[in-house]
Amino acid sequence: MFSEGDAAPDFTATLQDGSSFNLQKALKDSGVILYFYPKDSTPGCTTQACDFRDAKDSLGSAGWRVIGVSRDSEASHQKFIDAQGLNFDLIVDDDTSLHELYGAWGEKTNYGKTYMGAIRSTFVISQEGTIQWAGRNVRATGHVARLLKELNLE
Repeated sequence: MFSEGDAAPDFTATLQDGSSFNLQKALKDSGVILYFYPKDSTPGCTTQACDFRDAKDSLGSAGWRVIGVSRDSEASHQKFIDAQGLNFDLIVDDDTSLHELYGAWGEKTNYGKTYMGAIRSTFVISQEGTIQWAGRNVRATGHVARLLKELNLE
């Protein structure tokens, strides 16, 4: 688990269009808000993604780039982006390696049933490569508003 001030682990991953994303390269241009969510096109995940979409101007003008991460495929990500008019990239993590690297994969319980799944988490990574803010088990609704307050952008 990471705390504020820790170095963010570097990684290279595939985006929805098949292109490659490398954290260290991205940090040369802006800070990165890396958020993990369970599944494309589900109600909570759609709410959270649309909140990030709607906050893009505020986040972008403050030097932040939003990147979403789930286990869904490139095609699923592209369909989600198109359907919701998302203005940021989504990472394909079908083997959960990135989730595990950031501690966003683990045991969950729902209606008394225990299973392994994505833990809705957000990591704000400064251009220096350190974790500026980490949120685990965040709620989909209201999360982006809270994040804007944490970053003094509201």
